[in-house]
Amino acid sequence: MPTTITRGLPTRSPVRHWPGIAATALTATVAGMPGFTVGALAPAIGADLHLSRSAVGLAMSLFYAATAFGSPVAKRVAARLPATTVLAVAALVASAVMLVASRASGPGLLTAALLVGGLSNALVQPVASRLIAARVPERRRSLAAGMIGAALGAAALVPGLLVALVLPAYGWRTALLVAGVAALVPVALVPLARAPGGPPPVRPKEAGDERRTVGRVLVLWALAAALSATGNNAVATYFVALGTHSGLGTTVTGNLLSLSALFAIAVRIIAGALTDRAPHRNAAVIVAMMLTGGLGLALIAIGTATTFVLGAILAFSAGWGWTGLLLATTLRLVPGRTEDAGHTVQIGVYAGATIAPFAFGALSSALGFPATALLAAVAAVVAAAAMTAGALLLRRAG
Repeated sequence: MPTTITRGLPTRSPVRHWPGIAATALTATVAGMPGFTVGALAPAIGADLHLSRSAVGLAMSLFYAATAFGSPVAKRVAARLPATTVLAVAALVASAVMLVASRASGPGLLTAALLVGGLSNALVQPVASRLIAARVPERRRSLAAGMIGAALGAAALVPGLLVALVLPAYGWRTALLVAGVAALVPVALVPLARAPGGPPPVRPKEAGDERRTVGRVLVLWALAAALSATGNNAVATYFVALGTHSGLGTTVTGNLLSLSALFAIAVRIIAGALTDRAPHRNAAVIVAMMLTGGLGLALIAIGTATTFVLGAILAFSAGWGWTGLLLATTLRLVPGRTEDAGHTVQIGVYAGATIAPFAFGALSSALGFPATALLAAVAAVVAAAAMTAGALLLRRAG
């Protein structure tokens, strides 16, 4: 494999990088919370506002669509503004979105708020990529990226707690209000994510064939991320509805959502720490995780309480555990282009997340939950094939 493909970014002088990475991960968590919170509260919101499953799903899809399609602009903004400014704005907007959504009386305000939240969510991943490249030694980048990736799991943790603890007694509006206030916490911590000064790293020159190879690999990996995220985001979005359909109570399902989110956080961090020892195996680990997530979706499709619990844990922990590893792998693939790496991962993940809520809502209304979950499992298998194809293309190029 050519040196410029595999070489990492220059390692900077040692700094206290973990507090800054933790602050960035916490900001990424709250930036993604609007979509997950509305998803977890969707049955209650739909019943109160007389909205169909597809209508609520469309509103959530627009949140993820705004993140995916706003990613090119966010990449440029992240490259020009201080990291602390971008992160503070993302957290403040996320808080405002959930506070406004708590006052919604119809689909218009709810959809508009989620659209704005999706745009601000797009800002976080490019900044996170820049901070990892600038502040984290290469031998720890998979762990750092795993911490950032764990934000997706953590973003589902709070909604699960809200469903279990706040929703039954106080309703969905109060639950969204609590989430909006909680989203303000990272604003006080973003100064820890201040990037070191100095000129940007020099981008290594790539030959024409090499550039084309890298471009094809990025496309395949973005496609893999989109396909895998489609099924797993659908499960996260309709977790409560799927759980109750399988025979679990609302409170039990909310607690299970929080437990699954904890598994997702742990798997991302542990996988990052372990793969730092052999980063060349990241692609194989990602493929295994995607296939395991597909198995979890297939178990959910069976529709019993037991298989739902097992499937949900697999889909959340392994099926979504690859996001940080994909970011770290892409950073190594495009040294010196940190915002491009974050942009590639983000547009793939959120393109799949865009499709998931509305498509899953519409298909489940027509086909039922079991058949739709099985289609999501098939998408996970195709995602693993696309990830494998990209890795093989790199190997042949080497």
